Amino acid sequence: MLYVTALQEGFLYGLLALGIYISLRILNIPDLTTESSFGFGSAVAAVATAAGHPFLSLPLALLAGALAGSVTALLQTKLQVHPVLAGIITMSGLYSVNLMVLGNVPNLSLGRDTLFKLLYAAFGLESSQRKPAGALAAAIICTAAVLALIWFFSTHLGMCIRATGDNPDMVRASSIDDERMKIVGLCLSNALVALSGALIAHYNGYSDIHSSNGTLVYGLAAVIIGEAVFGKRGVGFGLVSAVFGSLAYKLIVTFVVDINVFGDYGATLMKLMCAVIVAVTLSVPAVRSMLTRQKSKAEARRHA
Repeated sequence: MLYVTALQEGFLYGLLALGIYISLRILNIPDLTTESSFGFGSAVAAVATAAGHPFLSLPLALLAGALAGSVTALLQTKLQVHPVLAGIITMSGLYSVNLMVLGNVPNLSLGRDTLFKLLYAAFGLESSQRKPAGALAAAIICTAAVLALIWFFSTHLGMCIRATGDNPDMVRASSIDDERMKIVGLCLSNALVALSGALIAHYNGYSDIHSSNGTLVYGLAAVIIGEAVFGKRGVGFGLVSAVFGSLAYKLIVTFVVDINVFGDYGATLMKLMCAVIVAVTLSVPAVRSMLTRQKSKAEARRHA
């Protein structure tokens, strides 16, 4: 069941990876808003669910994430703030906003009517059946999101967003408003991140002000792991690879914990272990490039 849980979490965090893929790879913008929009979606979902509206919590979380993304986008496009600084400004401000949404408490329980509990009750699932059912539900949600995004980025608007990330000068020369494309793209990116935060809140049964810590690193690792396996082969493969990277990351961490590599220091060294995994995945393209150069030099020497 440990690995089934990892799969469920991997699919739920896969939405986070999709959001980061859109901002980082499609728009070519290093968006740090992720660290706050994840928590924003989680907090909004917790408040809505605790008030008796579990199904309404998801669209509200999407809107909250889009709002966070629009603030960052407007800082970049209208005030000409550097993308990294714009993300830091929004991230810092949203920490206070998230705390206010939670009612000035560090964490808030969603109550008994979380989406996953409602799912288990609707199908009358026993305790042993709940984890596989939750993993299946998470897989369906994530798959639906991937298919919807693949369709969206094949539309005229989606193609314009992709072109803005590839070559903004060409987009402006084609009379396309590149600033509007960035705003739409960042709103979409952060809406997915916030949706991931909302679903994780439903999965955990609570929202915590610190729940978004490390989410940006997780998303980056997922994108890099996916690209290391699938390569950079277009938006469709990129979206699928981001979800695959999320699953792989969760399974790797779960495996290391399961075999108890660090003994009694497992919990203490968890962050260090995650940092090492990220560092290794980030170094894969450089190692692959170095091996390719060495192979080319060896072949050149043989033919000399």
